[in-house]
Amino acid sequence: MVAAVSTGRPVAGGGHDDLEKRGARCGAARPVATRRTSFYANLRPQLYRLIESETVDPVRNPYAPGAGQRPPELAGRDRELQQFEVVLERVARGRPERSMIITGLRGVGKTVLLNAFRSMAIQRLWGTGKIEARPDQSIRRPVASALHMAIRELAPRHRAPDRIEEFLGVLKAFAQAGEEPAGKSKARVHRWQPGIDVPAARGRADSGDLEIDLTELFVDAASVATDVGVGISLFVDEMQDIPADDVSALCAACHELSQNGGPLIVVGAGLPHLPAVLSASKSYSERLFRYARIDRLDRESADFALLAPAQREDVTFTEEALDALYGAADGYPYFVQAYAKVVWDVAPDTPITADDIRVAAPEAESELAVGFFGSRYDRATPAERDYMRAMATLGDDPVPTSAVADELGRKPSSLSPARDGLIKKGLIYSAERGLVAFTVPHFGKFLRAQPA
Repeated sequence: MVAAVSTGRPVAGGGHDDLEKRGARCGAARPVATRRTSFYANLRPQLYRLIESETVDPVRNPYAPGAGQRPPELAGRDRELQQFEVVLERVARGRPERSMIITGLRGVGKTVLLNAFRSMAIQRLWGTGKIEARPDQSIRRPVASALHMAIRELAPRHRAPDRIEEFLGVLKAFAQAGEEPAGKSKARVHRWQPGIDVPAARGRADSGDLEIDLTELFVDAASVATDVGVGISLFVDEMQDIPADDVSALCAACHELSQNGGPLIVVGAGLPHLPAVLSASKSYSERLFRYARIDRLDRESADFALLAPAQREDVTFTEEALDALYGAADGYPYFVQAYAKVVWDVAPDTPITADDIRVAAPEAESELAVGFFGSRYDRATPAERDYMRAMATLGDDPVPTSAVADELGRKPSSLSPARDGLIKKGLIYSAERGLVAFTVPHFGKFLRAQPA
């Protein structure tokens, strides 16, 4: 779809002559017939069809399907935004408040919401840092880097530079106290520098026990924030991937902060089983965090996510087109953006109609099959793919692991490696004991459409 331009369309077959006549009227010299001018003469009919289409420009396509990329309208998340606003306000006033956890399937906008929360904290002049957890990787160094970033944001407003340097010394000691990754010599531990030009402190947050060290580090960071009269927020994406011992340490540090009222909060995002992961590490975690489960958008929110950005470009959708788009995307935010982007590019005019949706749907589905579904499927081993196919055969709801075993004609115990591998790769999750489900919406439908 291309922007309307108020130039006259050249008559059929006369595009090149018409341009030359316009040039002559403006005093321009007649172009010399060269290979270059012939190329542009042949290109002009296509350019005119593109430029003078009476709709909107693909360059101005407002829709944004991307990993963690903020859509033009963050629709349907007002409740969560208001909850976080309350958290920020209460912490700012010295009121006790829990840290916050966002959960949901892939493609529902957890990372987008996490980034929106961070923007809200930055607007209040808080110190912020963000990490993305990875399986089998300790959070010690990522947390050190994130808190370093948060303190750098607060340092220019702190009246006592010595206090900042003192904390940075503790932070450096904390970062260097952990074990070196496998295969690297212990001699390299103290060579790792987190960009802190102060000596490492001794006797604080450097015991090597992450639970003790993280608790002391958080308490000291909160004290610095108190000096400035603001807070610190640490954002953790893919939180379910934090190793079990590190989850326990993080919960213990948050528990200490909740007891002494320090203005530091942890805001995590992860898959639906994240609350179970936290509960398994510390029994009090269910009371330690404020949980927000996000899911697909309702019809009103999905329509708003489509219409608001389109109307800013003087484009709209028919009611039938909105019906078709909601049916195709099923309200999942990523799918809404993916379908809308393709539809925008193929629709010849405004309003966008249900026919435009039907034309665009195969291309949108093809892109999803490669980028959203296929890339995940390709990461699985043959045994893991068999396991997922069996799950898909049983339906889209959580399925018993025993039913998957029956479908494959195997003993459940023999399928444990495949199941555990899929969970570790984030392709499935254990909804509850004995049940598994896909982390990606419509993944079962995608698998059923693949050749055997």
